[in-house]
Amino acid sequence: MPDSAPALIALAGQQNAGKSTIFNMLTGLTQHIANYPGVTVDKKSGSYVAHGRRFEVVDLPGAYSLAAFSLEERVARRFLLEERPDVVVNVIDATNLRRALPLTFQLLEMGFRVVVALNMMDAAERRGLEIDIAHLERRLCVEVVPVVGRSGKGEAELRAAIARAASAERVTPATLNYGPLEDEVAAIQAELAAEPRLQDFSARWLAVKLIEGDREAEALLADRLENPHGLLDRIYRARAGFEARQGLSAGDQVSSCRDTHAGAILAASVTDTRAGEVPVSERIDRVLLNRFAAPVFLLATVWVIYQFSIVEGSNLADATWPALAALRDLLASLLPDPGFLHDPQIRAMGLWIADAVLTLLNFVPIFLILFALIAILEDSGYMARIAFILDRILQRFGLHGQSTLPFILSGVFAGGCAVPGVMATKAIPDARARLATILTVPFMNCLAKIPLYTLLINIYFPDARGLMLFYLATITVIVALLVAKLLTSSVLRNEETAPFVMELPAYHLPKFSAVLHRSLSRTWLYVRKVATVVVAVAVVIYGLLLMPGLPSDRLESYESAAEAAIAQFYTDLEGNPLRQTVLDPAQLIALIELEGAYSAEREATDDPADRAALDAGIRAAHPEIAPFLLGGTTEAERSAQATLATLAQERSDLRRQMRRERLETSLLGSIGRGLEPVTRYADFDWKINITLLTSFAARENSVATLGVLYDQEDGQNLSLAERMGTQQAAEGRTAVSAVALMLFFALYPPCLATVIMIRVQTGSLKWMAFSIAFSTMLGLAVASAVFTSATALGLSGLQTMTAVYLLMLGLLLVVALPKPWLPQLRPRHVREAA
Repeated sequence: MPDSAPALIALAGQQNAGKSTIFNMLTGLTQHIANYPGVTVDKKSGSYVAHGRRFEVVDLPGAYSLAAFSLEERVARRFLLEERPDVVVNVIDATNLRRALPLTFQLLEMGFRVVVALNMMDAAERRGLEIDIAHLERRLCVEVVPVVGRSGKGEAELRAAIARAASAERVTPATLNYGPLEDEVAAIQAELAAEPRLQDFSARWLAVKLIEGDREAEALLADRLENPHGLLDRIYRARAGFEARQGLSAGDQVSSCRDTHAGAILAASVTDTRAGEVPVSERIDRVLLNRFAAPVFLLATVWVIYQFSIVEGSNLADATWPALAALRDLLASLLPDPGFLHDPQIRAMGLWIADAVLTLLNFVPIFLILFALIAILEDSGYMARIAFILDRILQRFGLHGQSTLPFILSGVFAGGCAVPGVMATKAIPDARARLATILTVPFMNCLAKIPLYTLLINIYFPDARGLMLFYLATITVIVALLVAKLLTSSVLRNEETAPFVMELPAYHLPKFSAVLHRSLSRTWLYVRKVATVVVAVAVVIYGLLLMPGLPSDRLESYESAAEAAIAQFYTDLEGNPLRQTVLDPAQLIALIELEGAYSAEREATDDPADRAALDAGIRAAHPEIAPFLLGGTTEAERSAQATLATLAQERSDLRRQMRRERLETSLLGSIGRGLEPVTRYADFDWKINITLLTSFAARENSVATLGVLYDQEDGQNLSLAERMGTQQAAEGRTAVSAVALMLFFALYPPCLATVIMIRVQTGSLKWMAFSIAFSTMLGLAVASAVFTSATALGLSGLQTMTAVYLLMLGLLLVVALPKPWLPQLRPRHVREAA
């Protein structure tokens, strides 16, 4: 390759070796995050220019080996085989050479130009490890560069080593003697080397993989050779013969030889000056992983994450919302002006889409804090301890120790959000457990579900508010665990899983720049991926609410009422000198809009000084129409204020009534009525159905939609709880109906933002559709069964919820009880990394 051509560099290494810090050190901000083709594993790529040449860097997924056990290992190996990078930088944790060297041997066997980046040298020095770099280079026959990725130490030396390797000739694959298996490996290697169609691959590496019984290597052979059966038969016989003679598998022999060779290199290259001392990480673990102290520290960590990401993040979101609202106001000012009764379609659709996108952007402060906290947990090493503490319990339900954080963020008790919960599942290494977590975290009690719970509890359970919320919070967690067990035992049973290695890396102090960089990059990834999909879905929902529109006679009726209200406004102002300032219809509508904004801002504060300042601002900015908003001392000013308030209220009522009627007759409303034959078993009428359908866009829509549907008569001033309670009682609905609705809402399909995030994280429309269909059927089945059974038994609402809670708790205990006669879902190993 000419030196002027860009060189492709792959970063390979095991998890927790500091690959990401080396990647950031080399590429800086010149990065791009995508997915590897066909999978949802992140593909980080970047570039830099050094020594007169451009280097394209790809950060491969962390892998303990190049076997095909896990998705990450398959993705890394496939990239190496298909893309053939010019140089592979093998990032190694200097504190744990023996664990890392087997991967180095495999990279060398594949015939790549390898540069070893011996990372975390500062940690090795603190532990008293003295590494003979020159001896290590001689044993491996590659350049070894000591670096400290977190501080950037060794960056220039690493870049120079990469440049030298990229300009060097292709290397001969390294040879590691496999002892009693060597004859079989050499024989297979000779046959593979003679095959013209296999010249793209290292015959040595391929021979080792074939004798190990690697399925993907066998598939490669079958794909490349016209008649591979003879060669495969000889490989099978050679493997069987070895295993019969030696009494162990070929794969175990290969692993043993690599480990022995790594031990020999370690013994000759590393001197432990503090042998016998207990490492700092182990001393910390004696406290943090103590059987009594571990739960306390875990709960404290969970509280901090929840408090800062959800509570403080929500406060920050509230603080930044005015800026987003200002963007909406700016967009509104650029769109056609609103009408008295109808808004231009381009304005209505534009603001609808803006509301959907800005609602998602409002999550950005939460995500910035969340991803920063996750980065701190990852870099410090405590994230692995969380998985270690809870994995034994969660694995009984097919989940993973690292499922804990997604459940917490989604609202284990109340007040979370499923969107960051789904995003946090990326850290779960097991594909089956990750999918199960993604599909069950929406059952948690996100903050947007609480208003509906509160509304129904205030109506039907005013004396048992705390108990009902406790029941709901507990039942949703139980359902999530039971559903996870069901899914991992059925539809997810054939999903990819891997031998579970629970690694406990050494503790490290996170670096601020690395935490900030990861938080920003992950948040940007969310914004970029989600916002584009939200626009398309928002347009679809808008169309369903808009079509087919009101009949012409109803439109004429509303327009006549609007004309009459405007005419009455001008009639009431006859003889008033202020009438001349609002003769222009466009100015009148602008005045009504200003009155609404003024009233909302005035009601938002109780401070007399703030209200006085607001009034002064109105007088200064709009002196000629200020009396319509503020009144005054003269009869004309007081009459103008009262007349405008009456017109604004009539306009609001007309628009609300028209919106309600349009909602009832829309395609979405028709679907709500069409669903009544199915939902009547849960005692849902068309109003409840429409509420549930509109809340799919955002859970907050549920109470807003009920406020439109359960309207009040003119002259009334009742709360929604009073209106809804009175009307539902007249319709014959009881507290049992409320229990069924709350249970359905708890199990209802994820909201639009969460569904989109499920699509992003799984990379599959199938799982997105499944999350909607499964939770809909589950929620409807539970709600229908509860309402029908409770009604037949004559139970009260509180008795019904208590019975549901006890039943769910009993099922959980039955499933959670140890069953030694059943096989585990995956083999489990715990490894101390430092």
